[in-house]
Amino acid sequence: MHKNKCSYLERRGMEAFTVSIDVPVEHMRNLFGEFDSHIKKIEEQLLVTIVDRDGAVRISGERKAADHAARIVRELLALSKRGTVLEDQSVEYAIELGREHKEDMLLAMDSDCICHTVNGKPIKPKTLGQKQYVDAMRDYMIVFGVGPAGTGKTYLAMAMAVTAFKNNEVSRIILTRPAIEAGEKLGFLPGDLQSKVDPYLRPLYDALYQIMGAESFARNTEKGLIEVAPLAYMRGRTLDNAYIILDEAQNTTPAQMKMFLTRIGFGSKVVVTGDASQKDLAPDMKSGLDVASRVLSKIDDIAFCTLNSSDVVRHPLVQKIVKAYDDYEAREKRRSGQKTGNRNQERGKR
Repeated sequence: MHKNKCSYLERRGMEAFTVSIDVPVEHMRNLFGEFDSHIKKIEEQLLVTIVDRDGAVRISGERKAADHAARIVRELLALSKRGTVLEDQSVEYAIELGREHKEDMLLAMDSDCICHTVNGKPIKPKTLGQKQYVDAMRDYMIVFGVGPAGTGKTYLAMAMAVTAFKNNEVSRIILTRPAIEAGEKLGFLPGDLQSKVDPYLRPLYDALYQIMGAESFARNTEKGLIEVAPLAYMRGRTLDNAYIILDEAQNTTPAQMKMFLTRIGFGSKVVVTGDASQKDLAPDMKSGLDVASRVLSKIDDIAFCTLNSSDVVRHPLVQKIVKAYDDYEAREKRRSGQKTGNRNQERGKR
Protein backbone atom coordinates (compact mmCIF):
# COMPACT_ATOMS: atom_id res chain seq x y z
CA MET A 1 0.00 0.00 0.00
CA HIS A 2 2.79 2.42 0.90
CA LYS A 3 4.60 1.59 -2.33
CA ASN A 4 1.53 2.51 -4.36
CA LYS A 5 1.29 5.86 -2.59
CA CYS A 6 4.96 6.64 -3.28
CA SER A 7 4.48 5.82 -6.96
CA TYR A 8 1.40 8.09 -6.95
CA LEU A 9 3.59 11.00 -5.85
CA GLU A 10 6.35 10.04 -8.28
CA ARG A 11 3.89 9.97 -11.18
CA ARG A 12 2.95 13.53 -10.35
CA GLY A 13 6.61 14.53 -10.08
CA MET A 14 6.39 15.31 -6.38
CA GLU A 15 8.57 14.42 -3.45
CA ALA A 16 7.00 12.98 -0.32
CA PHE A 17 6.48 15.63 2.38
CA THR A 18 6.77 14.38 5.97
CA VAL A 19 5.26 15.71 9.19
CA SER A 20 6.27 14.35 12.61
CA ILE A 21 4.00 14.57 15.68
CA ASP A 22 5.08 13.49 19.18
CA VAL A 23 2.49 11.14 20.70
CA PRO A 24 2.72 9.95 24.33
CA VAL A 25 2.78 6.16 24.43
CA GLU A 26 -0.41 5.99 26.54
CA HIS A 27 -2.39 7.65 23.72
CA MET A 28 -0.93 5.65 20.84
CA ARG A 29 -3.46 2.80 21.03
CA ASN A 30 -6.46 5.15 21.22
CA LEU A 31 -5.14 7.22 18.32
CA PHE A 32 -4.38 4.25 16.04
CA GLY A 33 -7.56 2.32 16.90
CA GLU A 34 -8.12 -1.42 17.02
CA PHE A 35 -6.00 -3.10 14.33
CA ASP A 36 -4.89 0.43 13.32
CA SER A 37 -8.42 1.09 11.98
CA HIS A 38 -8.33 4.86 12.62
CA ILE A 39 -4.98 5.43 10.98
CA LYS A 40 -5.84 3.19 8.01
CA LYS A 41 -8.98 5.27 7.45
CA ILE A 42 -6.93 8.48 7.33
CA GLU A 43 -4.35 6.85 5.03
CA GLU A 44 -6.96 5.55 2.58
CA GLN A 45 -8.97 8.75 2.34
CA LEU A 46 -6.09 11.23 2.19
CA LEU A 47 -3.51 9.12 0.31
CA VAL A 48 -0.82 9.44 2.96
CA THR A 49 1.41 7.00 4.83
CA ILE A 50 1.35 7.05 8.65
CA VAL A 51 3.85 5.14 10.80
CA ASP A 52 4.89 5.07 14.47
CA ARG A 53 8.59 5.77 14.99
CA ASP A 54 10.10 6.10 18.50
CA GLY A 55 7.11 7.77 20.15
CA ALA A 56 6.28 9.97 17.17
CA VAL A 57 3.76 9.65 14.35
CA ARG A 58 5.31 10.32 10.94
CA ILE A 59 2.93 11.34 8.15
CA SER A 60 4.22 11.25 4.57
CA GLY A 61 2.52 12.22 1.33
CA GLU A 62 1.69 15.13 -0.90
CA ARG A 63 2.17 18.33 1.13
CA LYS A 64 -1.49 19.37 1.17
CA ALA A 65 -2.65 15.85 2.09
CA ALA A 66 0.05 15.43 4.74
CA ASP A 67 -0.87 18.78 6.31
CA HIS A 68 -4.54 17.78 6.30
CA ALA A 69 -3.73 14.45 7.95
CA ALA A 70 -1.47 16.15 10.51
CA ARG A 71 -4.28 18.52 11.54
CA ILE A 72 -6.61 15.55 11.97
CA VAL A 73 -4.08 13.59 14.03
CA ARG A 74 -3.38 16.60 16.29
CA GLU A 75 -7.10 17.11 16.97
CA LEU A 76 -7.69 13.42 17.63
CA LEU A 77 -4.69 13.40 20.00
CA ALA A 78 -6.14 16.42 21.84
CA LEU A 79 -9.42 14.52 22.23
CA SER A 80 -7.57 11.48 23.53
CA LYS A 81 -5.72 13.62 26.09
CA ARG A 82 -9.11 14.77 27.39
CA GLY A 83 -10.06 11.15 28.04
CA THR A 84 -12.29 10.67 25.00
CA VAL A 85 -12.36 7.17 23.53
CA LEU A 86 -11.97 7.65 19.78
CA GLU A 87 -14.48 5.88 17.54
CA ASP A 88 -14.58 5.24 13.79
CA GLN A 89 -17.39 7.77 13.38
CA SER A 90 -15.31 10.46 15.13
CA VAL A 91 -12.38 9.83 12.79
CA GLU A 92 -14.61 9.87 9.68
CA TYR A 93 -16.17 13.15 10.76
CA ALA A 94 -12.80 14.67 11.65
CA ILE A 95 -11.61 13.97 8.10
CA GLU A 96 -14.72 15.62 6.65
CA LEU A 97 -14.30 18.69 8.89
CA GLY A 98 -10.64 18.86 7.91
CA ARG A 99 -11.60 19.30 4.26
CA GLU A 100 -13.19 22.62 5.31
CA HIS A 101 -10.48 23.45 7.89
CA LYS A 102 -13.04 23.08 10.68
CA GLU A 103 -11.41 20.19 12.53
CA ASP A 104 -10.91 22.45 15.58
CA MET A 105 -14.69 22.23 16.13
CA LEU A 106 -14.17 18.67 17.40
CA LEU A 107 -12.91 19.96 20.75
CA ALA A 108 -15.80 22.43 21.05
CA MET A 109 -18.30 19.61 20.49
CA ASP A 110 -16.48 17.27 22.84
CA SER A 111 -16.56 19.84 25.66
CA ASP A 112 -20.36 20.10 25.44
CA CYS A 113 -21.46 17.26 27.73
CA ILE A 114 -25.25 17.29 28.16
CA CYS A 115 -25.39 14.53 30.79
CA HIS A 116 -24.26 10.96 31.43
CA THR A 117 -26.11 7.71 30.86
CA VAL A 118 -26.88 5.42 33.79
CA ASN A 119 -23.64 3.58 32.89
CA GLY A 120 -21.60 6.78 33.08
CA LYS A 121 -21.16 7.31 29.33
CA PRO A 122 -21.20 11.03 28.41
CA ILE A 123 -23.85 12.23 25.98
CA LYS A 124 -22.42 14.87 23.65
CA PRO A 125 -23.20 16.29 20.21
CA LYS A 126 -20.99 14.49 17.68
CA THR A 127 -21.49 16.66 14.60
CA LEU A 128 -21.84 20.37 13.85
CA GLY A 129 -25.51 19.84 13.03
CA GLN A 130 -26.09 18.15 16.39
CA LYS A 131 -24.19 20.96 18.18
CA GLN A 132 -26.44 23.58 16.56
CA TYR A 133 -29.49 21.49 17.50
CA VAL A 134 -28.40 21.23 21.16
CA ASP A 135 -27.63 24.98 21.31
CA ALA A 136 -31.06 25.74 19.84
CA MET A 137 -32.74 23.63 22.54
CA ARG A 138 -30.93 25.72 25.15
CA ASP A 139 -31.83 29.06 23.57
CA TYR A 140 -35.35 28.65 22.18
CA MET A 141 -38.73 27.83 23.68
CA ILE A 142 -39.79 25.65 20.73
CA VAL A 143 -37.36 23.69 18.53
CA PHE A 144 -38.10 21.58 15.46
CA GLY A 145 -35.44 18.94 14.78
CA VAL A 146 -35.89 17.52 11.29
CA GLY A 147 -33.64 14.90 9.73
CA PRO A 148 -33.15 11.25 8.75
CA ALA A 149 -32.84 8.24 11.03
CA GLY A 150 -29.70 8.06 13.13
CA THR A 151 -29.06 11.79 13.49
CA GLY A 152 -29.80 11.75 17.24
CA LYS A 153 -32.89 13.96 17.08
CA THR A 154 -34.90 12.12 19.75
CA TYR A 155 -31.99 10.91 21.87
CA LEU A 156 -30.44 14.36 22.27
CA ALA A 157 -33.86 15.86 23.04
CA MET A 158 -34.34 13.19 25.73
CA ALA A 159 -30.94 14.00 27.22
CA MET A 160 -31.79 17.71 27.33
CA ALA A 161 -35.16 16.95 28.94
CA VAL A 162 -33.65 14.74 31.64
CA THR A 163 -30.96 17.35 32.36
CA ALA A 164 -33.55 20.13 32.70
CA PHE A 165 -35.64 17.89 34.98
CA LYS A 166 -32.69 17.01 37.23
CA ASN A 167 -31.68 20.69 37.42
CA ASN A 168 -35.27 21.62 38.48
CA GLU A 169 -35.69 23.80 35.40
CA VAL A 170 -38.96 21.96 34.73
CA SER A 171 -41.16 19.94 37.07
CA ARG A 172 -41.99 17.10 34.64
CA ILE A 173 -41.19 15.47 31.32
CA ILE A 174 -43.89 14.67 28.77
CA LEU A 175 -43.04 12.46 25.79
CA THR A 176 -45.54 11.80 23.06
CA ARG A 177 -45.81 10.50 19.52
CA PRO A 178 -48.72 9.76 17.17
CA ALA A 179 -49.89 6.13 17.20
CA ILE A 180 -49.97 5.62 13.45
CA GLU A 181 -51.08 2.15 12.33
CA ALA A 182 -48.30 1.06 9.97
CA GLY A 183 -49.94 -1.97 8.39
CA GLU A 184 -51.52 -3.30 11.61
CA LYS A 185 -54.73 -2.32 13.37
CA LEU A 186 -54.55 -1.40 17.04
CA GLY A 187 -57.65 -3.47 17.66
CA PHE A 188 -55.86 -6.64 16.60
CA LEU A 189 -53.15 -6.20 19.22
CA PRO A 190 -53.65 -8.03 22.56
CA GLY A 191 -54.32 -6.34 25.92
CA ASP A 192 -55.87 -3.10 27.14
CA LEU A 193 -55.44 0.33 25.54
CA GLN A 194 -52.07 0.99 27.22
CA SER A 195 -50.76 -2.37 26.02
CA LYS A 196 -51.92 -1.53 22.50
CA VAL A 197 -50.10 1.83 22.34
CA ASP A 198 -46.93 0.77 24.18
CA PRO A 199 -45.26 -0.65 21.02
CA TYR A 200 -45.46 2.82 19.44
CA LEU A 201 -43.82 4.38 22.51
CA ARG A 202 -41.14 1.72 23.01
CA PRO A 203 -38.31 3.79 21.41
CA LEU A 204 -39.01 6.55 23.95
CA TYR A 205 -38.92 4.08 26.86
CA ASP A 206 -35.64 2.61 25.60
CA ALA A 207 -33.94 6.02 25.46
CA LEU A 208 -35.16 6.96 28.95
CA TYR A 209 -33.98 3.65 30.43
CA GLN A 210 -30.52 4.25 29.00
CA ILE A 211 -30.26 7.86 30.14
CA MET A 212 -31.81 7.73 33.61
CA GLY A 213 -32.17 4.03 34.46
CA ALA A 214 -35.27 1.83 34.68
CA GLU A 215 -35.73 2.30 38.46
CA SER A 216 -35.56 6.10 38.34
CA PHE A 217 -37.90 6.12 35.33
CA ALA A 218 -40.43 3.86 37.08
CA ARG A 219 -40.27 5.90 40.30
CA ASN A 220 -40.84 9.24 38.54
CA THR A 221 -43.54 7.75 36.32
CA GLU A 222 -45.47 6.57 39.39
CA LYS A 223 -45.30 10.11 40.78
CA GLY A 224 -46.60 11.50 37.48
CA LEU A 225 -43.38 13.44 36.88
CA ILE A 226 -42.61 11.56 33.66
CA GLU A 227 -45.38 10.80 31.21
CA VAL A 228 -45.10 8.79 28.00
CA ALA A 229 -48.38 8.86 26.08
CA PRO A 230 -49.90 8.88 22.59
CA LEU A 231 -50.51 12.29 21.05
CA ALA A 232 -54.28 11.85 21.33
CA TYR A 233 -53.93 12.04 25.14
CA MET A 234 -52.73 15.67 24.87
CA ARG A 235 -56.10 17.04 23.72
CA GLY A 236 -57.79 19.43 26.16
CA ARG A 237 -54.74 19.84 28.42
CA THR A 238 -52.52 22.81 29.28
CA LEU A 239 -48.92 21.75 29.83
CA ASP A 240 -47.18 24.14 32.24
CA ASN A 241 -43.58 23.94 33.51
CA ALA A 242 -42.80 20.82 31.48
CA TYR A 243 -40.25 19.63 28.95
CA ILE A 244 -42.37 18.27 26.12
CA ILE A 245 -41.09 16.15 23.24
CA LEU A 246 -43.21 15.25 20.23
CA ASP A 247 -41.51 12.43 18.35
CA GLU A 248 -42.26 11.16 14.81
CA ALA A 249 -44.00 14.46 14.03
CA GLN A 250 -44.09 13.70 10.29
CA ASN A 251 -46.98 11.36 11.11
CA THR A 252 -49.19 14.10 12.58
CA THR A 253 -51.93 15.80 10.63
CA PRO A 254 -51.96 19.63 10.49
CA ALA A 255 -54.88 19.62 12.97
CA GLN A 256 -52.97 17.37 15.40
CA MET A 257 -49.87 19.55 15.19
CA LYS A 258 -51.90 22.69 15.85
CA MET A 259 -53.62 20.96 18.78
CA PHE A 260 -50.26 19.94 20.24
CA LEU A 261 -48.56 23.33 19.90
CA THR A 262 -51.51 25.11 21.50
CA ARG A 263 -51.21 22.89 24.62
CA ILE A 264 -47.98 24.66 25.64
CA GLY A 265 -48.20 26.53 28.94
CA PHE A 266 -45.95 28.84 30.94
CA GLY A 267 -42.43 27.69 31.82
CA SER A 268 -42.43 24.88 29.26
CA LYS A 269 -39.97 23.89 26.55
CA VAL A 270 -40.97 21.94 23.45
CA VAL A 271 -38.94 19.86 21.01
CA VAL A 272 -40.63 18.47 17.89
CA THR A 273 -38.69 15.79 16.01
CA GLY A 274 -39.43 14.14 12.69
CA ASP A 275 -38.16 12.72 9.41
CA ALA A 276 -40.03 14.11 6.41
CA SER A 277 -38.91 11.13 4.30
CA GLN A 278 -40.58 8.51 6.53
CA LYS A 279 -44.28 9.41 6.57
CA ASP A 280 -46.81 6.69 7.38
CA LEU A 281 -49.80 8.90 6.60
CA ALA A 282 -52.20 8.15 3.75
CA PRO A 283 -50.84 9.46 0.42
CA ASP A 284 -53.53 12.14 0.16
CA MET A 285 -52.92 13.51 3.70
CA LYS A 286 -50.69 16.49 4.46
CA SER A 287 -48.09 16.14 7.21
CA GLY A 288 -48.43 18.45 10.20
CA LEU A 289 -44.64 18.75 10.27
CA ASP A 290 -44.49 20.01 6.67
CA VAL A 291 -47.26 22.55 7.28
CA ALA A 292 -45.68 23.77 10.54
CA SER A 293 -42.34 24.26 8.76
CA ARG A 294 -44.01 26.64 6.33
CA VAL A 295 -46.37 28.40 8.74
CA LEU A 296 -44.05 28.96 11.73
CA SER A 297 -40.64 29.50 10.14
CA LYS A 298 -40.59 33.28 10.75
CA ILE A 299 -41.84 33.32 14.35
CA ASP A 300 -39.36 34.37 17.04
CA ASP A 301 -38.62 31.84 19.81
CA ILE A 302 -39.12 28.97 17.34
CA ALA A 303 -36.02 27.36 15.83
CA PHE A 304 -35.87 24.92 12.92
CA CYS A 305 -32.80 22.68 12.81
CA THR A 306 -32.27 20.54 9.73
CA LEU A 307 -29.97 17.54 10.12
CA ASN A 308 -28.72 15.52 7.14
CA SER A 309 -26.76 12.39 6.26
CA SER A 310 -23.50 13.91 7.55
CA ASP A 311 -25.08 14.06 11.03
CA VAL A 312 -25.87 10.32 11.15
CA VAL A 313 -24.02 8.84 14.15
CA ARG A 314 -25.08 5.21 13.89
CA HIS A 315 -23.03 2.59 12.05
CA PRO A 316 -21.20 4.22 9.09
CA LEU A 317 -23.27 2.02 6.75
CA VAL A 318 -26.44 3.85 7.91
CA GLN A 319 -24.94 7.12 6.69
CA LYS A 320 -24.30 5.56 3.28
CA ILE A 321 -27.85 4.15 3.15
CA VAL A 322 -29.38 7.56 3.98
CA LYS A 323 -27.26 9.29 1.34
CA ALA A 324 -28.11 6.62 -1.27
CA TYR A 325 -31.84 7.14 -0.67
CA ASP A 326 -31.43 10.95 -0.78
CA ASP A 327 -29.65 10.68 -4.14
CA TYR A 328 -32.28 8.25 -5.46
CA GLU A 329 -35.17 10.53 -4.43
CA ALA A 330 -33.43 13.55 -6.01
CA ARG A 331 -33.05 11.62 -9.30
CA GLU A 332 -36.69 10.54 -9.21
CA LYS A 333 -37.81 14.15 -8.71
CA ARG A 334 -35.74 15.27 -11.69
CA ARG A 335 -37.17 12.48 -13.86
CA SER A 336 -40.70 13.33 -12.76
CA GLY A 337 -40.08 16.99 -13.58
CA GLN A 338 -38.68 16.11 -17.00
CA LYS A 339 -41.70 13.91 -17.80
CA THR A 340 -44.07 16.69 -16.75
CA GLY A 341 -42.14 19.16 -18.94
CA ASN A 342 -42.25 16.81 -21.92
CA ARG A 343 -46.02 16.33 -21.53
CA ASN A 344 -46.53 20.09 -21.38
CA GLN A 345 -44.45 20.53 -24.54
CA GLU A 346 -46.53 17.91 -26.36
CA ARG A 347 -49.75 19.66 -25.32
CA GLY A 348 -48.31 22.94 -26.55
CA LYS A 349 -47.55 21.46 -29.96
CA ARG A 350 -51.12 20.22 -30.28
